[in-house]
Amino acid sequence: MPIIAIVGRPNVGKSSLFNRILGRREAIVDDMPGVTRDRIYGETEWKGRQFYIVDTGGLLVRDEHPLVEGIRKQATLAIEESHVILFVIDGFNGPNWMDEDVAHILRRSGKPVIVVANKLDDGIHEDRVYDAYSLGFEHVVGISALHKRYIDDLMDMAVSLLPSDEEEERDPEEIRVSIVGRPNVGKSSLVNALAGSDRVLVSDIPGTTRDATDTVIEMKEGKFRFIDTAGLRKKSRIDSDIEYYSFVRTLQAVDRSDVALLVMDASEPTTDQDKKMAAQVIEKGKGLILLINKWDTLEAADKLGDEMRKRVRDEMPFLSHAPLLFVSALTKRGLNKLTQTIKNVQENRSRRIGTTELNRLIRDVLAFQTLPTSRKGRVLKIYYCTQTSIEPPTFVFFVNDPEIVSQSFNKHIENKIREMDTFDGTPLRLYWRVKQ
Repeated sequence: MPIIAIVGRPNVGKSSLFNRILGRREAIVDDMPGVTRDRIYGETEWKGRQFYIVDTGGLLVRDEHPLVEGIRKQATLAIEESHVILFVIDGFNGPNWMDEDVAHILRRSGKPVIVVANKLDDGIHEDRVYDAYSLGFEHVVGISALHKRYIDDLMDMAVSLLPSDEEEERDPEEIRVSIVGRPNVGKSSLVNALAGSDRVLVSDIPGTTRDATDTVIEMKEGKFRFIDTAGLRKKSRIDSDIEYYSFVRTLQAVDRSDVALLVMDASEPTTDQDKKMAAQVIEKGKGLILLINKWDTLEAADKLGDEMRKRVRDEMPFLSHAPLLFVSALTKRGLNKLTQTIKNVQENRSRRIGTTELNRLIRDVLAFQTLPTSRKGRVLKIYYCTQTSIEPPTFVFFVNDPEIVSQSFNKHIENKIREMDTFDGTPLRLYWRVKQ
C-alpha cells in the first residue's frame, strides 16, 4: 500500500491531523513542542483507497540537539519512503524560517507535497492560507484539525496524488511467501538455503536486511516468490530510524503475500512480538506457517521437539490451525517439507465447501448442540449458510439475531467447518447476518 507522510516543524498540529485522518487518538497530542518523538503509523482508507499514514516528529533543520537530530532522521526517512507528503504549517501565524528550511528539504525529495495551513480555526482568517504559497508549492489547503474543517478537501487531494493502485502484475502460477520474524532468527539464511546461493546479505548483526527483498525460486512443487523482510523489534527498543520503518515494510510484505512464514529461533522463547505479528497475518487473511529455525544449535533436538511443539501451542493457542515445522537453514534440515507445506496452505486458502454440505453441518449443530440465548431468553436460530469467497475462505450465516452469537460459539462453528475439510494454515472468516 502507498504511504502518506505528515511532516513539519514542532507544534503545528501534525498529530492532531494524524488523529483526524485515522479517526482515533493514536498519537500523543500536547502543546509542548516535539511531543511526537518517533514516527507513528496507521492503516486507513479514504473513499475506498487504502494507504498507510505516518506521523513524524517535528523537523527542526538547524538545531543540533541530539533529540532533534533523531527526529530529523525519522522525518527524513519518512519523506524518502512516502508517496505523498502533507507539509503542515501554522496557517494562522504564517510560514517562518523553520518552515522555509523544511520546504527546502521537501523540494529536493521530488515527491508530491501538499502544504497544509492548519489552525485556521475560526473561519474569519481563512484568507491567511494564501501566505502558504510563499513556500513555493503548487498544492495548498487551509484546514482546522481541531474543528475538522476542510479535512475532506485535503484527503481528496492527497489520494488523487497517490500513484495508481493498479494491482502489481503477478504470475498466476506463483505463490508469494513473506518471511517475517524478529531480527537475527535466520530469515535471510532461510531464503539462501532454499535458493542455493547467497542472494540476500546475511550477517550475525541483527537487522542487516533493510528492505523487503524478493527471491523467485522454481522447484518441483511450483514457483515461489519469497519476500524477505527486516526483523521486527519491540517498539521500546526501536532507537534506529531504519528499524522503526521496517515494521511498516513488514506489513507491506505481508500485504503482497499469499502465505507468511513466521520464523522463530529454537534457542529463544516466543515473545509478544511473535504473537502480534501472527495476529497481523491472520487479520490480513493470509496463510501462516510457524518455523522454528536454528534447530541444529540445540543438543538432543529430537527429544526436545515434542516439548517445544507443546510450548508453542500452549503460548499461542489462537494458532492451532497453523502448521509448525522445525528447520535448520544452516544444514537445510526440514526444508524439503517446507515448500510442499506452503503449497498445501495456499490450496487450503482457496478451498470451497458446497452449500449443501454447509447446511448439513447446520442441521447437525441444531440437532446436537445447545444454542446460545440472549439475556432475555431469545434462542439463536440458524436458517442457512453459504461460502461467499476464498483467500481466505469466508462463510456467511443467516440467523434471527447476530447479537446472540458469542465468541465461543463462533469458534465452535469454525472448528466444525475445519473438521469438514483441510484448512490447515488458513484463517477462516465467519459472518453472522440477519435473515431479511
